[in-house]
Amino acid sequence: MRIAVIGSGQAGGTLAAGWAKAGHDVAIGSRHPEGRDLGGVPVDTIARAAEGADVVVNATPGGESVALLSAQPEGWLDGVVLLDVGNADDGAGNLAYPDGSLAEALQAAFPAARVVKSLNTMESTVMVKPALLPEPTTLFVSGDDAQAKSVVVGLLRDLGWDDAQVLDLGALRTARATEHLIPLYYALRDALGTADFNYRVVRSEH
Repeated sequence: MRIAVIGSGQAGGTLAAGWAKAGHDVAIGSRHPEGRDLGGVPVDTIARAAEGADVVVNATPGGESVALLSAQPEGWLDGVVLLDVGNADDGAGNLAYPDGSLAEALQAAFPAARVVKSLNTMESTVMVKPALLPEPTTLFVSGDDAQAKSVVVGLLRDLGWDDAQVLDLGALRTARATEHLIPLYYALRDALGTADFNYRVVRSEH
């Protein structure tokens, strides 16, 4: 599958390397490509990296994502599965979209894209290596397009996530629930002294 990861930071580089290792054709899109690569994955301009992509992954800083992606050629995300892994906050847990979510803002900005939200509750180390944690954890998925979610779940499986760990929360509006966990994430990171953790949903068998 042709995957364009937009964002050359820690999350973008780690995800791109993970999918490349799984055998996908991956390119990283950056505002400053400068002919470099990350972990063996080529870095190009955002528009060129996304050419012919089946899936585009938004791994840009959440507060800048809508403006950054909107600066690209008109229609570039039409019909494309757009996997959003970002959180939009100021770095201290204050939300950029307190009454909504970045995922919903992206869907509003690109109505012909097929936006799916996932992977935003954890650090990139856990994103690509869920077995790093001693017990299975829960991976949330939100989106309005069932086929797009199925594509994303397949890509998550390629990163090592078991289907039993994936919890489909339903429509894209449920992305605000996981995005609004970011203040809790910061509190847990500081209390635990590590970012290598994730959430686990445990329910009654009755």
